[in-house]
Amino acid sequence: MRVETTTGELAAVEADLHVLPQAEGDELPQALGEAAGAADVKHGFGKTTLLRPGGPERLLVVGLGKREELDDEKLRSAAAIATREAGRYDARSVAWSLADEALSAAAVIEGTILASYRFDRFRSRDEDDPAPVGVEVLTVALGDEADEAMSTAIRTAQVAAEAANRARELQNLPSNVLTPTALAERAEEIAAEHASVSVEVLGRSEIAAKKMGGLVAVSQGSAEDPRLIVLRYSGGGDGATLGLVGKAVTFDTGGISIKPSAGMQDMKMDMSGGAAVLEAVGAIAELGLGLDLIAVIPSTENMPSGTAIKPGDIITQYNGKTVEVNNTDAEGRLILADALAYCVELGAERVVDLATLTGAVLVALGSTYAALISNDDELAGEVAGAGERSGEIVWRLPLHAEYKKLTTGTVADLTNASDKRKAGTIYAGSFLEEFVDGKPWAHLDIAGTAWDIDREYAKRGPTGFGVRLLVDLASALAS
Repeated sequence: MRVETTTGELAAVEADLHVLPQAEGDELPQALGEAAGAADVKHGFGKTTLLRPGGPERLLVVGLGKREELDDEKLRSAAAIATREAGRYDARSVAWSLADEALSAAAVIEGTILASYRFDRFRSRDEDDPAPVGVEVLTVALGDEADEAMSTAIRTAQVAAEAANRARELQNLPSNVLTPTALAERAEEIAAEHASVSVEVLGRSEIAAKKMGGLVAVSQGSAEDPRLIVLRYSGGGDGATLGLVGKAVTFDTGGISIKPSAGMQDMKMDMSGGAAVLEAVGAIAELGLGLDLIAVIPSTENMPSGTAIKPGDIITQYNGKTVEVNNTDAEGRLILADALAYCVELGAERVVDLATLTGAVLVALGSTYAALISNDDELAGEVAGAGERSGEIVWRLPLHAEYKKLTTGTVADLTNASDKRKAGTIYAGSFLEEFVDGKPWAHLDIAGTAWDIDREYAKRGPTGFGVRLLVDLASALAS
């Protein structure tokens, strides 16, 4: 999508659809007062009214609700509503009036781009049945010339939202297309696009040679080879090196501890954390942010077979700790454990991991918040702040020494699954803490937010959750 800004009047902007946001108490400009439909304008949030003033031909009034309740998330949603309305009129270009300084151009850009995403690459079409029209050009008419801060915010919003849509595309791909090998090829594409990014990909034999017992164990039931993807971004700056780790199980059957068949097709999206990390790195490189970064993405399928890991098996993780595998469907923490330890060994001084890790997080937080677990208050605050600014909000859950009891093994150092049905999300995070060597670390369980969040800009299907949060975090940490 092409994004443009102008300081001219909205009416002077050429576009298929013009959009005028109106909060309660706002009055239409005098020139629109007599336009057809003006008497029908509603100011309640999400209410839309189409006016035909003659010039422009179509003007959509979008209600913002009470001004005191207006925030960036509501603007994202309002922009998404306007984008859907644009589709009704086959509008390829949309222009927004944002002369009101209280209205964030960045939020409107994010909402428009995110709401424009569609997944239709596998649909066949007749020659006389063209693909649906989408918004190709977005113009925001500002009251004044954008200053440096606003220009940066606008560019960041566009790059981050487009990266989130690329992550959504990866999430949507079926597992016979997006294999661990294909995901590694996407990492190689990102590195080829940016001189500041380098990539290393380890295959099955190299992973085994490094004694990454978690990734070896989970992958051994599948005919698809695993991949450990390592991206390095060199952006300079004098801050601590940031480590990002993303779980990328490209299909999760649960292994021998097999999942119920209902809804199993969604387990192609068990690579959502890895997709978010991958595309966030691409966005960070595109923006040229001033920090150094190491990203580690362990990728595999989790399949039942004659070679699959079995409940009761004991493995040795990359850092030497042993684990009783009492549930093969608790596989994400096994591959993340190796990746976290490796990321720290490579030089990460603070680490954030993202994973669709536990079903328990849906029970605890639904699809509104991702769970945040951290051993460091400062890093936790920085992650939570990035979530607030990006709209990808997180809720911090506690760590406590008593939760460690749930991860203690009977005949090994640890177990990957407690026999007690309590604190499932927390003790999974507590398990991961064993592999960060005391470095500041934050874990995001995105199992409830990676898809089907029912927000205006991402109602059903994948969300790309985490991309915009990570880009915002990296922007805040950059120097």
